[in-house]
Amino acid sequence: MWLRCFLGPHLQRIHRSPDPSRPEGRRGRRGCNYQPSGFEKHADSILGWASALWSLSYYSSPLLLCYLYRKGYICTSKLVPVSQYVGTVLVCLLGVACLRGWERWRNSEYLQFISILEETKSSHTAENKKKIRCYDFDFSHWPADFSCTEVNNPKLSKAGVSLLKPEPRLRGAADGILHSVRTLPCHIISYLIAHSFGRRMLYPGSVGLLQKAMRPMLQQGQAKLIEEYDGQRNKLIACDGNEIDTMFVDRRRDGDEENGQTLVICCEGNAGFYEVGCMNTPLESGYSVLGWNHPGFGGSTGVPFPQNEANAMDVVIQFAIHKLGFKVEEIIVYAWSIGGFTATWAAMSYPEIHSVILDASFDDVLPLALKVMPDSWRPLVQYTVRTYMNLNNVEQLLKYHGPVLFIRRTRDEIITTTGPEDIMSNRGNDLLLKLLQFRYPKIMTDESIRVVREWLGAYNYIEEMSVYSQYEVDDDWCASVLQSYQTERDVRFPWSVGEDMTPEGRRQLALYLAHKYLHNFETTHCTPLPAAEFHPAWRL
Repeated sequence: MWLRCFLGPHLQRIHRSPDPSRPEGRRGRRGCNYQPSGFEKHADSILGWASALWSLSYYSSPLLLCYLYRKGYICTSKLVPVSQYVGTVLVCLLGVACLRGWERWRNSEYLQFISILEETKSSHTAENKKKIRCYDFDFSHWPADFSCTEVNNPKLSKAGVSLLKPEPRLRGAADGILHSVRTLPCHIISYLIAHSFGRRMLYPGSVGLLQKAMRPMLQQGQAKLIEEYDGQRNKLIACDGNEIDTMFVDRRRDGDEENGQTLVICCEGNAGFYEVGCMNTPLESGYSVLGWNHPGFGGSTGVPFPQNEANAMDVVIQFAIHKLGFKVEEIIVYAWSIGGFTATWAAMSYPEIHSVILDASFDDVLPLALKVMPDSWRPLVQYTVRTYMNLNNVEQLLKYHGPVLFIRRTRDEIITTTGPEDIMSNRGNDLLLKLLQFRYPKIMTDESIRVVREWLGAYNYIEEMSVYSQYEVDDDWCASVLQSYQTERDVRFPWSVGEDMTPEGRRQLALYLAHKYLHNFETTHCTPLPAAEFHPAWRL
Protein backbone atom coordinates (compact mmCIF):
# COMPACT_ATOMS: atom_id res chain seq x y z
CA MET A 1 0.00 0.00 0.00
CA TRP A 2 2.91 2.36 0.74
CA LEU A 3 4.31 1.66 -2.73
CA ARG A 4 0.92 2.53 -4.25
CA CYS A 5 0.91 5.78 -2.29
CA PHE A 6 4.49 6.50 -3.40
CA LEU A 7 3.67 5.93 -7.09
CA GLY A 8 0.11 7.25 -6.87
CA PRO A 9 -1.25 10.42 -8.49
CA HIS A 10 -1.51 13.85 -6.93
CA LEU A 11 -5.00 14.25 -5.44
CA GLN A 12 -6.44 17.75 -5.76
CA ARG A 13 -10.12 17.71 -4.82
CA ILE A 14 -12.85 15.45 -3.49
CA HIS A 15 -16.36 15.83 -4.97
CA ARG A 16 -19.05 14.62 -2.61
CA SER A 17 -22.14 12.74 -3.78
CA PRO A 18 -24.97 14.73 -5.45
CA ASP A 19 -27.45 16.48 -3.16
CA PRO A 20 -30.65 14.34 -3.25
CA SER A 21 -32.80 17.26 -2.00
CA ARG A 22 -32.44 19.06 -5.34
CA PRO A 23 -34.55 18.11 -8.41
CA GLU A 24 -33.38 15.37 -10.75
CA GLY A 25 -30.88 16.70 -13.30
CA ARG A 26 -30.11 19.74 -11.10
CA ARG A 27 -28.46 17.98 -8.22
CA GLY A 28 -25.55 20.05 -7.02
CA ARG A 29 -22.51 18.50 -5.41
CA ARG A 30 -20.46 19.66 -2.50
CA GLY A 31 -16.72 19.49 -2.76
CA CYS A 32 -13.56 20.33 -0.88
CA ASN A 33 -9.88 20.48 -1.67
CA TYR A 34 -7.82 17.53 -0.51
CA GLN A 35 -5.99 18.49 2.70
CA PRO A 36 -2.50 16.99 2.75
CA SER A 37 -0.38 16.95 5.88
CA GLY A 38 2.31 19.58 6.34
CA PHE A 39 5.12 17.27 5.20
CA GLU A 40 3.18 16.09 2.13
CA LYS A 41 2.33 19.67 1.20
CA HIS A 42 5.98 20.77 1.42
CA ALA A 43 7.12 17.68 -0.49
CA ASP A 44 4.59 18.44 -3.26
CA SER A 45 5.86 22.01 -3.40
CA ILE A 46 9.49 20.91 -3.73
CA LEU A 47 8.71 18.35 -6.44
CA GLY A 48 6.53 20.92 -8.23
CA TRP A 49 9.34 23.46 -8.32
CA ALA A 50 11.72 20.78 -9.56
CA SER A 51 9.29 19.95 -12.38
CA ALA A 52 8.94 23.63 -13.30
CA LEU A 53 12.73 24.11 -13.36
CA TRP A 54 13.07 21.01 -15.55
CA SER A 55 10.48 22.41 -17.99
CA LEU A 56 12.25 25.77 -18.07
CA SER A 57 15.60 24.05 -18.66
CA TYR A 58 14.09 21.93 -21.43
CA TYR A 59 12.70 24.90 -23.36
CA SER A 60 15.85 26.98 -22.88
CA SER A 61 18.28 24.09 -23.49
CA PRO A 62 19.46 25.24 -26.98
CA LEU A 63 20.49 28.67 -25.63
CA LEU A 64 21.90 27.15 -22.44
CA LEU A 65 24.03 24.62 -24.34
CA CYS A 66 25.39 27.33 -26.65
CA TYR A 67 26.31 29.48 -23.64
CA LEU A 68 28.03 26.58 -21.81
CA TYR A 69 29.94 25.62 -24.97
CA ARG A 70 31.23 29.16 -25.51
CA LYS A 71 32.34 29.35 -21.87
CA GLY A 72 34.16 26.01 -22.17
CA TYR A 73 32.04 24.13 -19.64
CA ILE A 74 31.27 21.19 -21.96
CA CYS A 75 34.34 19.09 -21.23
CA THR A 76 35.15 16.07 -19.03
CA SER A 77 36.80 18.04 -16.24
CA LYS A 78 33.70 20.24 -15.87
CA LEU A 79 31.00 17.64 -16.51
CA VAL A 80 32.14 15.16 -13.82
CA PRO A 81 31.52 17.45 -10.82
CA VAL A 82 28.28 18.72 -12.42
CA SER A 83 27.02 15.14 -12.81
CA GLN A 84 27.84 14.53 -9.13
CA TYR A 85 25.79 17.57 -8.12
CA VAL A 86 22.92 16.44 -10.33
CA GLY A 87 23.08 12.95 -8.85
CA THR A 88 22.95 14.37 -5.33
CA VAL A 89 19.93 16.48 -6.21
CA LEU A 90 18.16 13.45 -7.73
CA VAL A 91 18.81 11.38 -4.59
CA CYS A 92 17.41 14.22 -2.45
CA LEU A 93 14.31 14.45 -4.66
CA LEU A 94 13.84 10.68 -4.38
CA GLY A 95 13.96 11.05 -0.60
CA VAL A 96 11.36 13.82 -0.77
CA ALA A 97 9.12 11.59 -2.91
CA CYS A 98 9.50 8.73 -0.38
CA LEU A 99 8.55 11.10 2.45
CA ARG A 100 5.48 12.18 0.46
CA GLY A 101 4.47 8.53 -0.03
CA TRP A 102 4.83 7.92 3.72
CA GLU A 103 2.61 10.90 4.55
CA ARG A 104 0.01 9.77 2.02
CA TRP A 105 0.01 6.30 3.59
CA ARG A 106 -0.84 7.91 6.93
CA ASN A 107 -3.72 9.95 5.44
CA SER A 108 -7.07 8.10 5.60
CA GLU A 109 -8.60 10.14 2.74
CA TYR A 110 -5.72 9.34 0.39
CA LEU A 111 -5.79 5.65 1.40
CA GLN A 112 -9.50 5.50 0.56
CA PHE A 113 -8.87 7.20 -2.79
CA ILE A 114 -5.99 4.94 -3.80
CA SER A 115 -8.01 1.84 -2.86
CA ILE A 116 -10.92 2.98 -5.07
CA LEU A 117 -8.52 3.79 -7.93
CA GLU A 118 -6.90 0.35 -7.80
CA GLU A 119 -10.31 -1.33 -7.62
CA THR A 120 -11.53 0.68 -10.64
CA LYS A 121 -8.45 -0.27 -12.67
CA SER A 122 -8.98 -3.97 -11.94
CA SER A 123 -12.79 -3.86 -12.40
CA HIS A 124 -14.07 -0.99 -14.55
CA THR A 125 -17.73 -1.32 -13.55
CA ALA A 126 -20.31 1.47 -13.57
CA GLU A 127 -20.34 1.54 -9.76
CA ASN A 128 -16.56 1.89 -9.56
CA LYS A 129 -16.58 4.60 -12.24
CA LYS A 130 -19.14 6.50 -10.19
CA LYS A 131 -16.87 6.28 -7.14
CA ILE A 132 -13.69 7.38 -8.94
CA ARG A 133 -15.47 10.38 -10.46
CA CYS A 134 -15.72 11.77 -6.94
CA TYR A 135 -12.00 12.57 -7.10
CA ASP A 136 -9.95 15.07 -9.10
CA PHE A 137 -6.42 13.73 -9.61
CA ASP A 138 -3.67 13.49 -12.21
CA PHE A 139 -5.43 12.47 -15.42
CA SER A 140 -2.58 10.19 -16.54
CA HIS A 141 -3.75 7.72 -13.85
CA TRP A 142 -7.43 7.92 -14.89
CA PRO A 143 -8.78 4.61 -16.28
CA ALA A 144 -9.86 4.75 -19.95
CA ASP A 145 -13.62 5.09 -20.48
CA PHE A 146 -13.79 4.64 -24.26
CA SER A 147 -11.45 3.70 -27.11
CA CYS A 148 -11.88 4.10 -30.84
CA THR A 149 -11.12 0.37 -31.17
CA GLU A 150 -14.45 -0.43 -29.49
CA VAL A 151 -16.37 0.49 -32.65
CA ASN A 152 -15.92 -0.32 -36.30
CA ASN A 153 -15.09 3.01 -37.91
CA PRO A 154 -14.59 2.93 -41.72
CA LYS A 155 -13.00 6.41 -41.57
CA LEU A 156 -9.88 5.04 -39.85
CA SER A 157 -6.67 3.97 -41.56
CA LYS A 158 -3.21 3.13 -40.22
CA ALA A 159 -2.30 6.83 -40.20
CA GLY A 160 -5.58 7.84 -38.57
CA VAL A 161 -8.60 9.62 -40.03
CA SER A 162 -8.37 11.20 -43.47
CA LEU A 163 -7.42 14.85 -44.03
CA LEU A 164 -7.55 17.06 -47.07
CA LYS A 165 -4.06 17.41 -48.53
CA PRO A 166 -2.75 20.31 -50.64
CA GLU A 167 -2.46 19.38 -54.31
CA PRO A 168 1.12 18.42 -55.22
CA ARG A 169 2.85 20.24 -58.06
CA LEU A 170 3.41 18.02 -61.09
CA ARG A 171 7.06 17.62 -62.10
CA GLY A 172 9.05 15.30 -64.31
CA ALA A 173 10.96 12.43 -62.69
CA ALA A 174 14.43 13.96 -63.13
CA ASP A 175 13.21 17.44 -62.29
CA GLY A 176 11.48 16.09 -59.18
CA ILE A 177 14.65 14.42 -57.86
CA LEU A 178 16.76 17.52 -58.53
CA HIS A 179 14.17 19.74 -56.89
CA SER A 180 14.07 17.45 -53.81
CA VAL A 181 17.87 17.66 -53.43
CA ARG A 182 17.84 21.45 -53.79
CA THR A 183 15.07 21.95 -51.27
CA LEU A 184 16.32 19.39 -48.70
CA PRO A 185 17.83 22.07 -46.40
CA CYS A 186 14.54 23.99 -46.54
CA HIS A 187 12.62 20.82 -45.66
CA ILE A 188 14.86 20.16 -42.65
CA ILE A 189 14.54 23.73 -41.39
CA SER A 190 10.78 23.60 -41.93
CA TYR A 191 10.49 20.39 -39.92
CA LEU A 192 12.54 21.87 -37.06
CA ILE A 193 10.45 25.05 -37.04
CA ALA A 194 7.14 23.16 -37.04
CA HIS A 195 8.19 20.80 -34.23
CA SER A 196 9.82 23.46 -32.03
CA PHE A 197 8.54 27.02 -31.71
CA GLY A 198 6.09 26.85 -34.66
CA ARG A 199 3.68 24.47 -32.96
CA ARG A 200 3.94 26.33 -29.68
CA MET A 201 3.23 29.67 -31.39
CA LEU A 202 0.16 28.19 -33.06
CA TYR A 203 -1.03 26.35 -29.90
CA PRO A 204 0.44 28.17 -26.87
CA GLY A 205 -1.90 26.24 -24.60
CA SER A 206 0.28 23.15 -25.14
CA VAL A 207 3.24 24.79 -23.35
CA GLY A 208 3.70 23.12 -19.97
CA LEU A 209 4.73 26.29 -18.14
CA LEU A 210 1.53 28.05 -19.21
CA GLN A 211 -0.54 25.10 -18.01
CA LYS A 212 1.23 25.13 -14.65
CA ALA A 213 0.45 28.84 -14.28
CA MET A 214 -3.21 28.23 -15.18
CA ARG A 215 -3.65 25.12 -13.04
CA PRO A 216 -5.55 26.76 -10.14
CA MET A 217 -7.97 28.38 -12.61
CA LEU A 218 -8.45 25.08 -14.48
CA GLN A 219 -9.09 23.17 -11.25
CA GLN A 220 -11.65 25.75 -10.18
CA GLY A 221 -13.42 25.57 -13.55
CA GLN A 222 -13.49 21.78 -13.48
CA ALA A 223 -14.89 21.77 -9.94
CA LYS A 224 -17.67 24.09 -11.09
CA LEU A 225 -18.61 21.83 -14.02
CA ILE A 226 -18.71 18.73 -11.80
CA GLU A 227 -20.30 20.15 -8.67
CA GLU A 228 -22.77 22.66 -10.15
CA TYR A 229 -23.66 20.90 -13.42
CA ASP A 230 -23.01 17.26 -12.39
CA GLY A 231 -20.43 16.95 -15.18
CA GLN A 232 -18.84 13.60 -15.99
CA ARG A 233 -15.14 13.45 -16.80
CA ASN A 234 -14.05 10.74 -19.23
CA LYS A 235 -10.81 9.56 -20.82
CA LEU A 236 -11.00 8.64 -24.50
CA ILE A 237 -8.28 6.81 -26.42
CA ALA A 238 -7.86 8.09 -30.00
CA CYS A 239 -6.62 5.93 -32.87
CA ASP A 240 -3.10 7.38 -32.53
CA GLY A 241 -2.96 6.37 -28.85
CA ASN A 242 -3.45 9.88 -27.48
CA GLU A 243 -5.56 10.18 -24.34
CA ILE A 244 -8.28 12.83 -24.69
CA ASP A 245 -9.63 14.60 -21.61
CA THR A 246 -13.38 15.27 -21.92
CA MET A 247 -16.24 16.66 -19.82
CA PHE A 248 -19.90 15.81 -20.45
CA VAL A 249 -22.91 17.58 -18.96
CA ASP A 250 -26.20 15.73 -19.59
CA ARG A 251 -29.33 17.88 -19.77
CA ARG A 252 -31.64 15.21 -21.19
CA ARG A 253 -33.03 14.56 -17.71
CA ASP A 254 -34.07 18.20 -17.29
CA GLY A 255 -37.76 18.37 -18.11
CA ASP A 256 -37.71 22.17 -18.38
CA GLU A 257 -34.84 22.27 -20.88
CA GLU A 258 -36.03 21.33 -24.38
CA ASN A 259 -32.56 22.08 -25.74
CA GLY A 260 -31.18 19.29 -23.56
CA GLN A 261 -31.97 16.67 -26.21
CA THR A 262 -29.37 18.31 -28.47
CA LEU A 263 -25.65 17.82 -27.82
CA VAL A 264 -23.21 20.69 -28.39
CA ILE A 265 -19.61 19.55 -28.90
CA CYS A 266 -17.26 22.45 -28.09
CA CYS A 267 -13.92 22.94 -29.86
CA GLU A 268 -11.65 25.33 -27.95
CA GLY A 269 -9.16 27.94 -29.13
CA ASN A 270 -5.37 27.69 -29.26
CA ALA A 271 -5.02 28.59 -25.57
CA GLY A 272 -8.46 27.39 -24.48
CA PHE A 273 -9.40 24.56 -22.15
CA TYR A 274 -12.87 23.13 -21.58
CA GLU A 275 -12.55 23.98 -17.88
CA VAL A 276 -12.60 27.73 -18.61
CA GLY A 277 -13.53 27.85 -22.30
CA CYS A 278 -16.62 28.06 -24.45
CA MET A 279 -18.58 25.26 -22.71
CA ASN A 280 -20.34 27.75 -20.46
CA THR A 281 -22.16 29.45 -23.35
CA PRO A 282 -24.27 26.44 -24.52
CA LEU A 283 -24.61 25.30 -20.89
CA GLU A 284 -26.35 28.54 -20.00
CA SER A 285 -28.63 28.01 -23.01
CA GLY A 286 -29.78 24.63 -21.65
CA TYR A 287 -28.00 22.28 -24.08
CA SER A 288 -26.27 19.03 -23.27
CA VAL A 289 -22.57 19.78 -23.75
CA LEU A 290 -19.44 17.75 -24.44
CA GLY A 291 -16.13 19.59 -24.06
CA TRP A 292 -12.66 18.23 -24.80
CA ASN A 293 -9.08 19.40 -24.62
CA HIS A 294 -6.70 19.48 -27.58
CA PRO A 295 -3.88 16.90 -27.57
CA GLY A 296 -1.24 18.22 -25.19
CA PHE A 297 -3.74 20.47 -23.36
CA GLY A 298 -4.77 19.80 -19.75
CA GLY A 299 -5.13 16.06 -19.21
CA SER A 300 -4.92 15.21 -22.94
CA THR A 301 -1.67 13.71 -24.20
CA GLY A 302 0.14 14.15 -27.52
CA VAL A 303 0.82 17.23 -29.62
CA PRO A 304 -1.77 19.34 -31.50
CA PHE A 305 -0.78 18.76 -35.12
CA PRO A 306 -3.68 18.61 -37.62
CA GLN A 307 -3.69 14.81 -37.85
CA ASN A 308 -3.75 14.42 -34.06
CA GLU A 309 -6.46 17.07 -33.81
CA ALA A 310 -8.67 15.25 -36.32
CA ASN A 311 -8.05 11.89 -34.61
CA ALA A 312 -9.13 13.43 -31.30
CA MET A 313 -12.27 14.97 -32.81
CA ASP A 314 -13.20 11.64 -34.36
CA VAL A 315 -13.04 9.71 -31.08
CA VAL A 316 -15.05 12.46 -29.36
CA ILE A 317 -17.86 12.10 -31.92
CA GLN A 318 -17.73 8.30 -31.75
CA PHE A 319 -17.98 8.53 -27.95
CA ALA A 320 -21.00 10.86 -28.23
CA ILE A 321 -22.76 8.44 -30.58
CA HIS A 322 -21.90 5.03 -29.15
CA LYS A 323 -21.54 5.75 -25.41
CA LEU A 324 -23.65 8.82 -24.72
CA GLY A 325 -26.45 7.70 -27.05
CA PHE A 326 -26.87 10.80 -29.25
CA LYS A 327 -27.75 10.51 -32.92
CA VAL A 328 -25.52 12.31 -35.41
CA GLU A 329 -28.49 14.54 -36.34
CA GLU A 330 -28.71 15.68 -32.70
CA ILE A 331 -25.15 17.04 -32.59
CA ILE A 332 -24.19 20.72 -33.01
CA VAL A 333 -20.48 21.45 -33.36
CA TYR A 334 -19.56 24.80 -31.82
CA ALA A 335 -16.02 26.14 -32.27
CA TRP A 336 -14.13 29.19 -31.17
CA SER A 337 -11.10 30.56 -33.04
CA ILE A 338 -8.66 27.80 -34.10
CA GLY A 339 -11.19 25.21 -32.98
CA GLY A 340 -12.80 25.87 -36.36
CA PHE A 341 -10.36 23.36 -37.88
CA THR A 342 -11.68 20.38 -35.94
CA ALA A 343 -15.26 21.66 -36.27
CA THR A 344 -15.06 21.88 -40.07
CA TRP A 345 -13.31 18.50 -40.18
CA ALA A 346 -16.23 17.03 -38.23
CA ALA A 347 -18.72 18.68 -40.59
CA MET A 348 -16.87 17.27 -43.61
CA SER A 349 -16.55 13.76 -42.13
CA TYR A 350 -20.02 13.58 -40.52
CA PRO A 351 -22.24 15.54 -42.94
CA GLU A 352 -25.42 14.48 -41.12
CA ILE A 353 -24.67 16.60 -38.03
CA HIS A 354 -27.32 19.14 -37.07
CA SER A 355 -25.30 22.32 -37.70
CA VAL A 356 -21.96 24.10 -37.28
CA ILE A 357 -21.35 27.34 -35.36
CA LEU A 358 -17.99 29.05 -35.92
CA ASP A 359 -17.18 31.87 -33.52
CA ALA A 360 -14.22 34.18 -34.32
CA SER A 361 -12.80 31.66 -36.78
CA PHE A 362 -10.90 32.04 -40.06
CA ASP A 363 -10.77 30.55 -43.54
CA ASP A 364 -7.07 29.61 -43.65
CA VAL A 365 -4.25 29.94 -41.13
CA LEU A 366 -1.61 30.88 -43.73
CA PRO A 367 -2.46 34.63 -44.02
CA LEU A 368 -2.38 34.88 -40.22
CA ALA A 369 0.97 33.09 -40.05
CA LEU A 370 2.44 35.41 -42.70
CA LYS A 371 1.25 38.41 -40.66
CA VAL A 372 3.45 37.60 -37.66
CA MET A 373 6.56 36.37 -39.51
CA PRO A 374 9.18 38.43 -41.41
CA ASP A 375 8.52 38.96 -45.14
CA SER A 376 11.87 37.37 -45.98
CA TRP A 377 10.59 34.11 -44.46
CA ARG A 378 7.50 34.01 -46.70
CA PRO A 379 8.42 30.92 -48.84
CA LEU A 380 9.55 29.01 -45.74
CA VAL A 381 6.39 29.91 -43.83
CA GLN A 382 4.19 28.87 -46.76
CA TYR A 383 5.91 25.49 -47.06
CA THR A 384 5.87 24.86 -43.28
CA VAL A 385 2.19 25.71 -42.90
CA ARG A 386 1.05 23.71 -45.92
CA THR A 387 3.14 20.68 -44.94
CA TYR A 388 2.77 20.50 -41.16
CA MET A 389 0.03 22.88 -39.98
CA ASN A 390 -2.41 23.13 -42.87
CA LEU A 391 -5.53 24.41 -41.10
CA ASN A 392 -7.66 24.72 -44.24
CA ASN A 393 -11.01 25.43 -42.60
CA VAL A 394 -12.88 26.70 -45.65
CA GLU A 395 -11.85 23.75 -47.87
CA GLN A 396 -13.29 21.35 -45.31
CA LEU A 397 -16.42 23.45 -44.77
CA LEU A 398 -17.24 23.39 -48.48
CA LYS A 399 -17.70 19.62 -48.19
CA TYR A 400 -20.53 20.16 -45.69
CA HIS A 401 -24.04 20.97 -46.95
CA GLY A 402 -25.84 21.61 -43.68
CA PRO A 403 -26.66 24.79 -41.72
CA VAL A 404 -23.71 27.05 -40.79
CA LEU A 405 -23.54 30.14 -38.58
CA PHE A 406 -20.55 32.49 -38.42
CA ILE A 407 -20.10 34.83 -35.44
CA ARG A 408 -17.74 37.71 -36.26
CA ARG A 409 -16.11 39.83 -33.56
CA THR A 410 -16.14 43.41 -34.89
CA ARG A 411 -13.08 44.41 -32.82
CA ASP A 412 -11.16 41.18 -33.32
CA GLU A 413 -7.42 41.72 -32.91
CA ILE A 414 -6.27 38.12 -33.56
CA ILE A 415 -7.71 37.00 -36.91
CA THR A 416 -7.31 40.37 -38.67
CA THR A 417 -4.31 40.69 -40.97
CA THR A 418 -3.75 44.40 -40.32
CA GLY A 419 -5.37 45.41 -37.02
CA PRO A 420 -8.66 45.43 -35.07
CA GLU A 421 -9.59 48.83 -36.50
CA ASP A 422 -9.69 47.36 -40.04
CA ILE A 423 -12.76 45.13 -39.97
CA MET A 424 -12.35 44.25 -43.65
CA SER A 425 -9.10 42.39 -42.89
CA ASN A 426 -10.99 39.99 -40.60
CA ARG A 427 -10.53 36.49 -42.08
CA GLY A 428 -14.08 35.64 -41.04
CA ASN A 429 -15.18 37.76 -44.03
CA ASP A 430 -13.28 35.46 -46.39
CA LEU A 431 -14.83 32.43 -44.71
CA LEU A 432 -18.33 33.79 -45.39
CA LEU A 433 -17.65 34.92 -48.97
CA LYS A 434 -16.03 31.66 -50.04
CA LEU A 435 -18.91 29.61 -48.63
CA LEU A 436 -21.54 31.80 -50.32
CA GLN A 437 -19.64 31.75 -53.63
CA PHE A 438 -19.54 27.95 -53.52
CA ARG A 439 -23.14 27.39 -52.47
CA TYR A 440 -24.78 30.14 -54.56
CA PRO A 441 -22.45 30.84 -57.52
CA LYS A 442 -25.19 32.41 -59.71
CA ILE A 443 -26.16 34.85 -56.97
CA MET A 444 -22.61 35.80 -55.96
CA THR A 445 -21.60 37.77 -59.03
CA ASP A 446 -18.92 40.47 -58.86
CA GLU A 447 -21.59 43.08 -58.16
CA SER A 448 -23.14 40.94 -55.40
CA ILE A 449 -19.73 40.38 -53.80
CA ARG A 450 -19.14 44.14 -53.81
CA VAL A 451 -22.46 44.71 -52.05
CA VAL A 452 -21.77 42.01 -49.45
CA ARG A 453 -18.34 43.51 -48.80
CA GLU A 454 -20.01 46.87 -48.25
CA TRP A 455 -22.31 45.22 -45.70
CA LEU A 456 -19.33 43.48 -44.06
CA GLY A 457 -17.69 46.86 -43.59
CA ALA A 458 -20.37 47.82 -41.05
CA TYR A 459 -19.04 48.07 -37.48
CA ASN A 460 -22.40 47.94 -35.69
CA TYR A 461 -26.04 46.96 -36.11
CA ILE A 462 -27.14 50.45 -37.22
CA GLU A 463 -24.61 50.50 -40.06
CA GLU A 464 -25.63 46.97 -41.06
CA MET A 465 -29.30 47.91 -41.30
CA SER A 466 -28.40 51.07 -43.20
CA VAL A 467 -26.76 49.04 -45.96
CA TYR A 468 -29.59 46.49 -45.80
CA SER A 469 -32.27 49.14 -46.30
CA GLN A 470 -30.23 50.99 -48.92
CA TYR A 471 -30.62 48.02 -51.28
CA GLU A 472 -34.28 47.51 -50.24
CA VAL A 473 -33.90 43.87 -49.23
CA ASP A 474 -37.29 42.14 -49.01
CA ASP A 475 -36.80 39.25 -46.56
CA ASP A 476 -40.13 37.57 -47.41
CA TRP A 477 -39.40 37.63 -51.14
CA CYS A 478 -35.88 36.26 -50.67
CA ALA A 479 -37.11 33.44 -48.43
CA SER A 480 -39.86 32.48 -50.89
CA VAL A 481 -37.42 32.37 -53.83
CA LEU A 482 -35.01 30.09 -51.96
CA GLN A 483 -37.78 27.86 -50.57
CA SER A 484 -39.35 27.52 -54.02
CA TYR A 485 -35.99 26.49 -55.51
CA GLN A 486 -35.37 23.99 -52.73
CA THR A 487 -38.85 22.46 -53.06
CA GLU A 488 -38.69 22.11 -56.84
CA ARG A 489 -35.18 20.68 -57.12
CA ASP A 490 -34.08 19.42 -53.68
CA VAL A 491 -30.45 19.26 -54.82
CA ARG A 492 -27.18 19.59 -52.95
CA PHE A 493 -24.97 22.64 -53.20
CA PRO A 494 -23.97 24.43 -55.35
CA TRP A 495 -27.37 25.78 -56.35
CA SER A 496 -28.17 27.48 -59.65
CA VAL A 497 -30.76 29.81 -58.11
CA GLY A 498 -30.37 33.37 -59.41
CA GLU A 499 -29.35 32.30 -62.91
CA ASP A 500 -32.22 34.14 -64.65
CA MET A 501 -32.52 37.01 -62.22
CA THR A 502 -32.02 40.74 -62.43
CA PRO A 503 -28.94 42.31 -60.77
CA GLU A 504 -31.24 43.90 -58.17
CA GLY A 505 -32.67 40.51 -57.25
CA ARG A 506 -29.21 38.98 -56.94
CA ARG A 507 -28.07 41.82 -54.70
CA GLN A 508 -31.08 41.33 -52.44
CA LEU A 509 -30.50 37.59 -52.18
CA ALA A 510 -26.76 38.05 -51.55
CA LEU A 511 -27.39 40.45 -48.66
CA TYR A 512 -30.18 38.27 -47.30
CA LEU A 513 -27.93 35.19 -47.28
CA ALA A 514 -25.00 37.08 -45.76
CA HIS A 515 -27.29 38.36 -43.00
CA LYS A 516 -28.52 34.82 -42.28
CA TYR A 517 -25.10 33.17 -42.30
CA LEU A 518 -23.15 35.77 -40.30
CA HIS A 519 -23.95 37.57 -37.06
CA ASN A 520 -21.80 40.35 -35.64
CA PHE A 521 -20.78 40.56 -32.00
CA GLU A 522 -19.34 43.93 -31.02
CA THR A 523 -16.33 42.89 -28.94
CA THR A 524 -12.76 41.56 -29.07
CA HIS A 525 -11.49 38.07 -29.87
CA CYS A 526 -11.22 36.63 -26.34
CA THR A 527 -14.45 37.93 -24.78
CA PRO A 528 -16.70 34.98 -23.77
CA LEU A 529 -19.80 34.70 -25.94
CA PRO A 530 -22.98 35.46 -23.92
CA ALA A 531 -25.75 32.86 -24.00
CA ALA A 532 -28.03 35.45 -25.64
CA GLU A 533 -25.73 35.44 -28.71
CA PHE A 534 -25.76 31.64 -29.01
CA HIS A 535 -28.51 30.22 -31.18
CA PRO A 536 -28.82 27.55 -33.89
CA ALA A 537 -27.67 28.19 -37.44
CA TRP A 538 -30.22 29.38 -39.98
CA ARG A 539 -32.12 26.60 -41.69
CA LEU A 540 -34.24 27.33 -44.77
